[in-house]
Amino acid sequence: MSSVKCIGVLTSGGDAPGMNAAIRAVTRSAIYNGLQVKGIYRGYKGLITDEIVEFKTENVSDIIQRGGTILKTARCQEFKTPEGRKLAYDTMKKENIDALVIIGGDGSLTGARLFAEEFDVPCIGLPGTIDNDLYGTDTTIGYDTALNTIMEAVDKIRDTATSHERLFFIEVMGRDAGFLALNGAVASGAEAAIIPEESTEVDQLEDLIKNGFRKSKSSSIVLVAESEITGGAMHYAERVKKEYPEYDVRVTILGHVQRGGSPSANDRILASRLGHASVEALLEGQRNVMCGMQNSEVVYVPFTQAIKNQKSIDKNLVKVLKILSI
Repeated sequence: MSSVKCIGVLTSGGDAPGMNAAIRAVTRSAIYNGLQVKGIYRGYKGLITDEIVEFKTENVSDIIQRGGTILKTARCQEFKTPEGRKLAYDTMKKENIDALVIIGGDGSLTGARLFAEEFDVPCIGLPGTIDNDLYGTDTTIGYDTALNTIMEAVDKIRDTATSHERLFFIEVMGRDAGFLALNGAVASGAEAAIIPEESTEVDQLEDLIKNGFRKSKSSSIVLVAESEITGGAMHYAERVKKEYPEYDVRVTILGHVQRGGSPSANDRILASRLGHASVEALLEGQRNVMCGMQNSEVVYVPFTQAIKNQKSIDKNLVKVLKILSI
């Protein structure tokens, strides 16, 4: 059995809808099991500067429906150094925190893995990122909400695209992963998605012009994943203006609107299940794993796998998008 008596919970990196639902689940599951819970504000930065408050069940009342994170979040360069991590460990000892639950993405879990190895601290990760790019889980907390936000935005943009017979390039988040762009394109009936996973294989613009854009269509919408690999929506818009001047091109960059908003039912349920699972994992003596969801079942994925293995897009979905856009 685990010797954990007090759990610290923090959110780190970019915020994602559903983080509050995860905080709530961790807090209440811990209290239910007789454990103490401490909320760490501003991610790893708060762990260094001791911005820590004991949480009771009322601290997480009325937050499941709220976007963002009540614990705030910050990127912390100091935690990337051995000295910074030592300061964080000293704070943990001072606050009598025995284990950490870290809600965040790739960078956050990388920090957790280093911290766990250096100081033998039990750490459990929860995949909180709209990018859906963590290996070992079918979906990440915040991804479903962001996808719905993209779909709603594209539906609105299509109204004006159709009215003016324009070609729109819409840039969505995802860093170097095309999940939001590809699935957003399928969900919104877009003509194509330009994603980093496909960029090295073909000239995607040439492919789109040849196969997709016809005068018989009243509008054309292409989702572009923001990435150094794709070059983003502006890159493709400039190319069209030079190479295919007959098209009236516009660009919309959705930006941080994708991060915000009340989490969807799917994200609330996912966050609640994984938050509860993180406490169960610590009680079972698990450490240094990410709680994920595979085929509707909770799984424990070692940090090294979740961070280092690349999550693949569904190639069949690329084919589906091409077929349905004719």
